[in-house]
Amino acid sequence: MKKSIKDFELYGKKVLIRVDFNVPMQDGVITDDHRIISSIPTIEYATAKGAKVILLSHLGRVKVTEDKKRYSLAPVAKRLSEILKKSIEFVPYTSGSIVEEKVSSMQNGDVLLLENTRFEDIDENKESSNDLDLGAYWASLGDIFINDAFGTSHRAHASNVGIASHLPSGLGFLVEKELDILESAIQTPKRPFVVILGGSKVSDKIGVIQNLVHIADYILIGGGMAYTFLYASDISIGSSLLDREHIDFCKEILEKHGDKIILPIDTVCAEEIMDNVGTRTCFINEIKENEIGVDIGYSTVKLFRQYLEQAKTVLWNGPVGIFEKESFATGTKSICEILKQLDAVKIVGGGDTGAAVTMFGHEKDVTYISTGGGASLELLEGKSLPGIEVINEK
Repeated sequence: MKKSIKDFELYGKKVLIRVDFNVPMQDGVITDDHRIISSIPTIEYATAKGAKVILLSHLGRVKVTEDKKRYSLAPVAKRLSEILKKSIEFVPYTSGSIVEEKVSSMQNGDVLLLENTRFEDIDENKESSNDLDLGAYWASLGDIFINDAFGTSHRAHASNVGIASHLPSGLGFLVEKELDILESAIQTPKRPFVVILGGSKVSDKIGVIQNLVHIADYILIGGGMAYTFLYASDISIGSSLLDREHIDFCKEILEKHGDKIILPIDTVCAEEIMDNVGTRTCFINEIKENEIGVDIGYSTVKLFRQYLEQAKTVLWNGPVGIFEKESFATGTKSICEILKQLDAVKIVGGGDTGAAVTMFGHEKDVTYISTGGGASLELLEGKSLPGIEVINEK
């Protein structure tokens, strides 16, 4: 078992906490602060114990100097200060004398946020490649390292694995909660255990399917990936998305586990993917050559409902339609509404699925929305996460 923040004496210690403040922003304004709010319990615990808290996070993908204007953590510091109701020291640098001076002048209970760790990627990808010197430098700023960024735990970066390699380390409350919920769903689910998989490509979910097909009672497949499974079943899919490289994989899964795989029986079609385009709903064997499947149809929603209403554990990863466009969002909305009515453990696997559930106002109708899209996927595949593996054992 990994050490927790509760296993350390924090009073007077400089505690480096890797958080995940990779929040969506538009014109410098945060549009969803869920990840910031999720980090609060760990931060407040550390400050209440008298720690000097130094926060590190990335934001977006930073490749060139011009990206710095777009991806500064300054707006995050402001929002964090509002949530904590206390002043947050924001240092617009990732290293150097100013950072060191600010850290050395901290008092017990203070919170300091460094600038976007991926600003270090402009110089030889030092953050993302887990540069040894960078990890050692950040570690030199603190006494204890806490990983509370589940969303980056599937990556070996300087700001998680690099720092943890040099300091006593533990997990924050958010990461502990993510692991507890997701691992429990996989290892000891209440049954029936029903998985909903969507998204665009089969290739994104191969590992998940290979792992969960042996654990789940049923896997309901929607989204763009469904059309490759349908094609593998000798159904004409018109101009719908087809992952040609994985047709054989779909055939094999259907041959070996066809009793568990539930595919759409009707689909919403459009001739092009754009706002306010005309659509029609047809059975899946009636898609015309010039049509694209963009959402599951009413009959499929009804079919999926029959399986979901019996479920005691539901895991949902991937929208079942192109939900960002109103004309193609009905299926995903319907799944949200079905889940609201269930007396079951309902886990949403982050990323686009979490965004959809939140967009449609159903975030309070599910048990948990994961903060880590890629990390939750790899955990569901049965893989170990480098950012977790490096943490000290109790």
